[in-house]
Amino acid sequence: MTFTDAPALARAEELFAETGSGDWFLLRTRSRQEKVIAADLTARRVPNFLPLIRCVRFYGGHKALVEMPLFPGYVFLRGTAEDAYSLDRAGRVAQIIVIGNQRKVNWELRNIDFALSSEAPLHRFPYLKVGVRVEVRSGPLRGLQGVIESRGKRDRLILQVDILGTAVSMELDGELLDVIE
Repeated sequence: MTFTDAPALARAEELFAETGSGDWFLLRTRSRQEKVIAADLTARRVPNFLPLIRCVRFYGGHKALVEMPLFPGYVFLRGTAEDAYSLDRAGRVAQIIVIGNQRKVNWELRNIDFALSSEAPLHRFPYLKVGVRVEVRSGPLRGLQGVIESRGKRDRLILQVDILGTAVSMELDGELLDVIE
């Protein structure tokens, strides 16, 4: 969506309006069903939000520009509980998550939509907070695991030796880290 795209801009203003109709629900989808679910919701005229980013993928030596979900496995629905549960009957939804703080999620989604409509380059980034266990995804320290100690310009990663009651720390770029479940 661009700012010259008036219908899309009007749709965004309506979708994220504070007095918008319905509540936000988060649909956790079955594998690779996000676009199908969003299309189904749109066909049913149920407001939904599936933020997509453009990525380069290689298929058999050929380069292709594809749109991938910014949050794989999730679609946001703004409507009623009945809208969410009627969609679940198709078997594409793994879980329906009721969102408690409607104002906060509306504000967050509006900001993501604004960044996407401005064609800002967005990249997935693990949600890192103090105490989360992580693993280094790439580089010379690939496979290294630790716990996030502090957040700053760079994340401070703690490597613990519990039996000795000691630890060492290092700073790494958060883009290199994956959260360990």
